[in-house]
Amino acid sequence: MATLRKRSNGHWQARVRKANQTLTKTFINKVDAEKWAKQVEVELDKGSFVNLALAERTTFKEVIERYITEVLPTMRGGSADLIRLKALARRPIAKLNTVALSPQRLAQFRDERLKEVAPATVIRELAYVSSIINHARREWGININNPVLMIKKPVGPQGRSRVLDDVETARLINALKPTGRKSIWMQPLVQLALETAMRRGELLGLRWDHIDMQRRTAYLELTKNGESRIVPLSTKAIEVLQGMPRSIDGLVFPINHAAVSANFDRARKRAEIEGIRFHDLRRTAITMLAHKLPNLVELSAVSGHKSLAMLKRYYHPNAEQLAEKLG
Repeated sequence: MATLRKRSNGHWQARVRKANQTLTKTFINKVDAEKWAKQVEVELDKGSFVNLALAERTTFKEVIERYITEVLPTMRGGSADLIRLKALARRPIAKLNTVALSPQRLAQFRDERLKEVAPATVIRELAYVSSIINHARREWGININNPVLMIKKPVGPQGRSRVLDDVETARLINALKPTGRKSIWMQPLVQLALETAMRRGELLGLRWDHIDMQRRTAYLELTKNGESRIVPLSTKAIEVLQGMPRSIDGLVFPINHAAVSANFDRARKRAEIEGIRFHDLRRTAITMLAHKLPNLVELSAVSGHKSLAMLKRYYHPNAEQLAEKLG
């Protein structure tokens, strides 16, 4: 049953009682209050009512901040996502309440971002929005539709195929020599990445007590695909590790993601190498390892790929070398 009450400020409060449920909402005029009350009664009778009260008083920024606080620390690679999510929380779209986060508003956000950044970045940001909203729906009772599902995504770029050649690798390693104010961790980090094909997050999470020098292995407790992995270490990898200082916190590389990116970019410029990212080291390493491990099952065991389809995205054999094998 619905009741209306005029408040002291002249606004009208509508109250609907149904079974054990009481719903209230305040409006500027009586007509809107009556319309809302009738609509709610009909939806309650049909069993189709969705309570949007929490969604209407919660901004998207608040949802992002709660996600950062409660969810991000439990995720692998969460520290790398922190900067991006904080930037998303500062954008105008984050000021909207979650009900107002419509497909039209999100499409506008998409188009504005495409003028500023690459399509791949926009795709990643839309994926963040989708994940946050889905979590808020499932875990926090915020009843909103996911607008990401209703808009067109930018066309993604083709997969990267950049692999460093021997000359570029030598120049990059030389540019990372720890002289002056250069980081003492970057050169061994890059060298170990090229020797093991480990991901940046795996390297930065590596601890000395997970390395067995005698057995020449490194134990990764938790990897991107959710499983642990034991990585074999080459003679060169052991030499790199033996020549490194040890941090008191037990980490092999006591440096964060942002510092790695900044230092790597500066070294790339000093080495005059174009179009490479830190993750390209993994692709380069897998391509080099393929010469030593032609068995793709063994290669995937080292790289940590669950499927050969994913491994093929990283393994880029040289066509001339394949021609020589054909005879």
